[in-house]
Amino acid sequence: MLSAFMNFLRACFLPRSSEQYVRGSDSGGRQDGLLWYKDLGEHQSGEFSMAVVQANTLLEDHSQIESGSLSLNGFGPYGTFVGVYDGHGGPETARFVAENLFHHFRRFASEHDTVTVDDIRKAYQATEEGFLSVVTKQWQTKPQIAAVGSCCLTGIISEGTLYIANLGDSRAVLGRAVKATGEVLAIQLSAEHNASIESVRQELHSMHPDDSQIVVLKHNVWRVKGLIQVSRSIGDVYLKKAEFNREPLYAKFRLREPMKRPILSAEPSMVVQPLQMLDRFIIFASDGLWEHISNQEAVDIVQRHPRNGIARRLIKAALLEAAKKREMRYSDLKKIDRGVRRHFHDDITVVVMFLDPDLIGHATSQRCPAISVRGGGINVAPSTLSPFNGLVGNGTA
Repeated sequence: MLSAFMNFLRACFLPRSSEQYVRGSDSGGRQDGLLWYKDLGEHQSGEFSMAVVQANTLLEDHSQIESGSLSLNGFGPYGTFVGVYDGHGGPETARFVAENLFHHFRRFASEHDTVTVDDIRKAYQATEEGFLSVVTKQWQTKPQIAAVGSCCLTGIISEGTLYIANLGDSRAVLGRAVKATGEVLAIQLSAEHNASIESVRQELHSMHPDDSQIVVLKHNVWRVKGLIQVSRSIGDVYLKKAEFNREPLYAKFRLREPMKRPILSAEPSMVVQPLQMLDRFIIFASDGLWEHISNQEAVDIVQRHPRNGIARRLIKAALLEAAKKREMRYSDLKKIDRGVRRHFHDDITVVVMFLDPDLIGHATSQRCPAISVRGGGINVAPSTLSPFNGLVGNGTA
């Protein structure tokens, strides 16, 4: 009897072969040219819509949704984890974050009955240290990996509380209804770390008072040391560790003066707030969306259209604006291939998390199976969040 039960569990929860999780599969989303999308799915506190469009030669945006138990043993806090990782210089760091950050968080969260800010900070730190180890191991054979990095935006919904952590310039925007009018207002939740923002430049100057060139206006764009727009990230080790800012790294990345202290930081900005009954949805997106659409415009689009396919609709709105800026038709923009497409817009990732007020406060809500979704690639499988982990194997995508 026990053997039959175990076989049943294995049939339900063992990971399927990766060949079953290819782009375009119904379970993992669909592919339309350079666009990947999952129009609608369920998470522990509502529904979600997810989409990614590629512009770079290699997709540098990575993203994920993990929903179910937030602890390794399945007996800790329940909730949903969302991550948007906007890579730069290559896809390696964003991919590494997608493969490691949540697992670090689960490990730390297993020590508590609830999510803590400290768990999130330690997960970011462990991910940063892990990528530093990768750079150290590959330095002699692949030194340019020291100049690859990623923005890192995460959101956790657990027991009626929302936790936002951010490095870089991806953005989380809340849509909150106004009770008197029914209007839905945009509330930006994440603090951004981009040198184009005056407060970020002031922070950099205060941290580096002896460096008049800590931020430089180059081609009408403010850049840290004239090299990079973001002041916080995972990776970008060449601006954090002096031993990686030398040959054989390309000369264009090497500083002229010795590095006295880390120039970039991996310390996330954090926001923690209880969710309210009037909170309708949260939009998580890489800066490729926000280059073309304002916070309120994005919220208005989500509010005025059906949930099904809404992430894809937001991306289309951004691409329409990108085409308009270049005085071209949207249909012509869609014909431009990856790589060349980067001259018109960035990789864009959008995740819209709808909030059901009847579910967000339920710590152990089991209305839908635990899920694990990756945006843009081999991307969905029975979740590593399964309470049967360790008994029948795990289902990492």
